[in-house]
Amino acid sequence: MMMASCSSLKVVDQNAAANAGAAALQALTISDAQISQLCSQYMVETDGQNTILPASNEYTQRLNRIMARFHNISDMNLNYKVYQSNTVNAFASGDGSVRVYSALMDVMNDDELFAVIGHELGHLKNKDVRDAYRTAYLIVAARYGIGAFSQTAGAISQGFLGDLGQQLAQNAYSRKQEYEADEASFQYCITNGVDPFAMYHALNVLVALNGNSGTQSAVAQMFSTHPDSGKRATRIKEMAEAAGYTMTTPKKSGSNSSSGGTTIKPKQSTGNNNNSSNSGSGGKKTISIKKN
Repeated sequence: MMMASCSSLKVVDQNAAANAGAAALQALTISDAQISQLCSQYMVETDGQNTILPASNEYTQRLNRIMARFHNISDMNLNYKVYQSNTVNAFASGDGSVRVYSALMDVMNDDELFAVIGHELGHLKNKDVRDAYRTAYLIVAARYGIGAFSQTAGAISQGFLGDLGQQLAQNAYSRKQEYEADEASFQYCITNGVDPFAMYHALNVLVALNGNSGTQSAVAQMFSTHPDSGKRATRIKEMAEAAGYTMTTPKKSGSNSSSGGTTIKPKQSTGNNNNSSNSGSGGKKTISIKKN
């Protein structure tokens, strides 16, 4: 495979940097712009190793419809694609790349996919992805003996990018980062007219798959980098209920769920505001799900 170039990234021979030691790692600096370049090169490599479904494919068209429901992400300069894969996963890279695996689309409905993507965008907005790449780069750079970024040197090797990917897979987000990304997903849902319980349902889908011996391997990668899914599901449910929403049954998963959608409708109270606690709704909001 042809290597992509990145003008500000340099990998030097391991033997030539043998004396650099810990001092080289401490001296290593990497800017946000360089992280973005690193992410772009990594995505060229990653895209080349996966089957990207074309624009005419129903999975891609479904993802386009889901992404069109986000009305507050124009500043993120996203590009999004579907990988044909049996792996249940989705991720966002620091250059704005969003990749959704077809197997994930098979087990979730549109609202759940929206919430999962919103979670990944939360990691982007919160700089978690940037920090993860920086940490992984520092670790891998130490192995390769990189002392600093150069403004003039050539491409990173495939071996380095492969090691970078392995390191990223090993670095799980913290509980705090996961909770904050869940909160971002929840906000995306309620501001874009999507079921506020969508992330709760999505996490329960993943928990169920992880508990099934036949599907554990398919979700292993997502669980390795996104821990505590059961606790997070409970937390999201409590968050939605505290905001005044009540839950209804989600739509079925799979590609046929792309039509319709969910709408958030505050339940009309009976009587005046002072007596709202005695009304049938208790002031709660309900989620009305349109039928296909």
